[in-house]
Amino acid sequence: MKRRSFLKKAAAGLAVGSVAAPVFGQAPTVVSSQPTVNWRMAASWPKSLDTLFGGVELICRRVGEITDGKFQIRGFAAGEIVPGLQVLDAVQAGTVECGHTASYYYFGKDPAFGFGTAVAFGGNARQQAAWWLHGGGAEAMAPLFKDYGCIAMMAGNTGCQMGGFWRKEIKTVADLKGVKFRIGGMTGVILAKLGVVPTQLAAPDIYPALEKGTIDAAEWVGPYDDEKLGLNKVAKYYYYPGWWEGGPMTHCLVNEKKWAELPKQFQSALQVACNEAALWMPAKYDALNPAALRRLVAAGTQLRPFSRAVLEACEKAAYETYAEFEAKSPHFKRVYSDWKKFRDEQFLWFRVAEHTYDNYVSNSKIGQPAAPAKAAAKQG
Repeated sequence: MKRRSFLKKAAAGLAVGSVAAPVFGQAPTVVSSQPTVNWRMAASWPKSLDTLFGGVELICRRVGEITDGKFQIRGFAAGEIVPGLQVLDAVQAGTVECGHTASYYYFGKDPAFGFGTAVAFGGNARQQAAWWLHGGGAEAMAPLFKDYGCIAMMAGNTGCQMGGFWRKEIKTVADLKGVKFRIGGMTGVILAKLGVVPTQLAAPDIYPALEKGTIDAAEWVGPYDDEKLGLNKVAKYYYYPGWWEGGPMTHCLVNEKKWAELPKQFQSALQVACNEAALWMPAKYDALNPAALRRLVAAGTQLRPFSRAVLEACEKAAYETYAEFEAKSPHFKRVYSDWKKFRDEQFLWFRVAEHTYDNYVSNSKIGQPAAPAKAAAKQG
């Protein structure tokens, strides 16, 4: 009887542990004596973008599950509490306890915020995560976020983005001059050197501006989200790659004081949930983007690559811009050199195995699927 009783208790314990185990580690055991905590998370995304806002919902749900309902976070879409581009301000002021956003939206406060999401000609999604988690990125960015009363946890990535929808073809660098382009962060400063007129808009405002002609082109994320926003209905040409966002991270920003008040177990639960979102989000985009791109092309979207001349002009302007930022922002100067060194090492490594493999399999004629345009034509 004693042996059977022991086995039943052991099995029950294993069952509880297996349910609570999240990605990137075992969830903390939450004792019943912990207080009940209710937070609000403001997001920079509308609910219609179910991968970006889906990351918010995932974090909120997993925190509740891991803590057995003791720590509840409720997610709010852009505009429900504050506009999408004011999430940092809301977290800093304590209007909400936390937020889900892209830090480069706050580039106007300090250009170093760009590193928290992506800077032009930076690393891809894996390289960005490597820098944040193991290359000193989180530690390098912490003083900047602290200046705004926040801590930051990586909580998503879209993967390399597209170059946006344009009303006209961009064949030469001269074609960029005078184009009113919805673009976020420091990329606007880079493109302004080439004559582009940059405008930063939150997701819900992009389609109306493009439809009315207030802007001539707009970038958001990639095929799945861009189709949801309807950008293909008001602009014909779809450019790639989005050289300004090779691997843009999103973050969960937490009010520093509210974070300090959390029990350690609740802090761990939120960190674990953010880690899970960081894995879940790019995987979902990778799963959904291929079919979305086929639908866009079948509906008349014209895919166009940026020419090498355009890319080289943009890259040259980017490094000129970074030198200017180093002179203006102590945080940018402090972060940039180590970030650049880490990025360069990543590029050398990826050229050996990753890129060699990717280039071969993507160009091989053996077992290679049809290109999007050809596939769409066959379907039509």
